[in-house]
Amino acid sequence: MPEHRIARADLWPDIAPYDSGYLDVGSRNAIYYEQVGNPRGRPVLFLHGGPGAGAGAVHRRFFDPTAFRVVLFDQRGAGRSRPLGGTEANTTQHLIADIERLRTHLGIRGWLLFGGSWGSTLAIAYAQAHPERVAGAVLRGVFLGTAREVDWFLHGLARFFPEAWAAFAGHIPPPERGDLLGAYHARLMHPDPAVHLPAARAWSLYEGSCSTLLPSPEAVVSFAEDRTALGLARIEAHYFRNGSFLPGGGLIGGMGRIAHIPAEIIQGRYDMICPPETAQELARHWPAARLAIVPDAGHSAIEPGIRAALLRALEHFRIRPELWP
Repeated sequence: MPEHRIARADLWPDIAPYDSGYLDVGSRNAIYYEQVGNPRGRPVLFLHGGPGAGAGAVHRRFFDPTAFRVVLFDQRGAGRSRPLGGTEANTTQHLIADIERLRTHLGIRGWLLFGGSWGSTLAIAYAQAHPERVAGAVLRGVFLGTAREVDWFLHGLARFFPEAWAAFAGHIPPPERGDLLGAYHARLMHPDPAVHLPAARAWSLYEGSCSTLLPSPEAVVSFAEDRTALGLARIEAHYFRNGSFLPGGGLIGGMGRIAHIPAEIIQGRYDMICPPETAQELARHWPAARLAIVPDAGHSAIEPGIRAALLRALEHFRIRPELWP
């Protein structure tokens, strides 16, 4: 095993897709996808966060382009998928079906799942639905889609980011602040951009402001871009209002179906968006998983400690050929 790969802390160089396109998944939805790396490499599926955040060029750079065939796609309503911010026929079950349609379209037998935040939620839900298609999982900043986690995002963050929360809540008139989620959802779904765009920016800026251990103006600016903000805020509110479209027993209730699948769970010690207790709970119910707590990181995948841990986790899977279909 080359030593430079074990110790690697920097992302791989920029890389362009060798294939990209749109896949019609029905109900007037078309998802954007792209492939990067080695067409004969070990298949990896990248699952972005949010829901609604979309995949970006930086996400390609987590993967050794000589070793992996990486598939990235924008989930329904997110990023370059069409329509932007669309919530019609947009549930977790639809996203799982989209992944299977994409896998079949690309002729892939099975793959490693790589996802953070909501991407970890979708990875677990997909694996539980199709365990025979999953070689393993690398998950970061675990979110299980529970009401408690949503309440923490909407209210609990005020304990650590009072100024960011004040701006977030301040977008809603005082009489409506008893139901922040409902008030935001009503505005985000409003057809007038003069109503839904300011609400989307307020929601997205709140999330971006709380995502890193140290202040990151660059991250906050990226969250404020109109396309990012609208997809993220509208679809998050849609999913949060509907229990993330997960079964009554939640994802923990289905862990028996994937207990044998190897997983690397990477969690920032000071992750305020998705606190570490959730990753700890997931690891307790996943015998084949290993949990690594990064001592100097928050939620963002780009923070140095998280970045290095994710690269180590991918190397762990790269050198285990017995796992790959």
